[in-house]
Amino acid sequence: MTQDIGIAGTGRMGTAFARRLIETGHVVRVWNRSPFRLAAAVEAGAVATDMAGLAACPTILLSLTDAAASGAVLDQLAAAGIAGRLVVEMTTLLPAEADALAARAAAAGAEFLHCPVGGTVAPALKGQLLGLAGGDAAAFDRALPVLNHLCRRVAHLGSAGAAARMKLAINLPLATYWQTLGESLALLRGAGVPHDLAVSLIADSSAGPTVLKTRAQVVVDTLNGTDQPGTFDIAGLMKDLRLALTLAEAEGAQLTLARAAAPRLQAALDAGLGRFDGASLTRLTATG
Repeated sequence: MTQDIGIAGTGRMGTAFARRLIETGHVVRVWNRSPFRLAAAVEAGAVATDMAGLAACPTILLSLTDAAASGAVLDQLAAAGIAGRLVVEMTTLLPAEADALAARAAAAGAEFLHCPVGGTVAPALKGQLLGLAGGDAAAFDRALPVLNHLCRRVAHLGSAGAAARMKLAINLPLATYWQTLGESLALLRGAGVPHDLAVSLIADSSAGPTVLKTRAQVVVDTLNGTDQPGTFDIAGLMKDLRLALTLAEAEGAQLTLARAAAPRLQAALDAGLGRFDGASLTRLTATG
């Protein structure tokens, strides 16, 4: 069944959501704070709209930078009137932030589901994301037909806060992996083993996670001296790592490896590599 779907936020992921949903037969209406960033989504067939038009959509996806941006847009939607609408928040958040947004949506008469996703632009365009949903059962059931177009699997984890925790738990190993991989490759200095061979062997072993198996060429190209633009870049990794460390500090959890990785990610940011793939951190570590 097709429907009008609104999307607030047309960055890389928001635009990928729009493209996929248009391809699966939906009418997609898009809004972005900076109108020039609507161009790619509109070119793909989305309809640019204002806040009133966005609020009129039965299902509204939020794909924004952080909790402050999501809260500001949700307030504008509430002012425009979203009683009876379904709001699906897809931004990576702290649990308390997700629960607070759920309460604000409920106060506006809307159903709310927090559903951050595992995966980046390429799997989004193929409907192969991993959906991590939190909210009441009615909101989950209502959102599922749309989410099934974006995701190969959607898990209902309970509350909005539980979904936020799951997303941080999934992203945390990736935030530390690129540093670990760089340290592994540092052991090969002077051995004469080509980067492509080393990476292929690691990818083919028990030390090779999915991200290395699917992005091996990106890693090799980076190690050979050409930093690659990231779909989940170093700036994004650092943002999510900070959220995980903030949550751990508030709850007394010890994230020893994650805390140790933070200075290296910051060094990559300081080197101007924020918009590049995490493999750039591997290169810094392996050659430094």
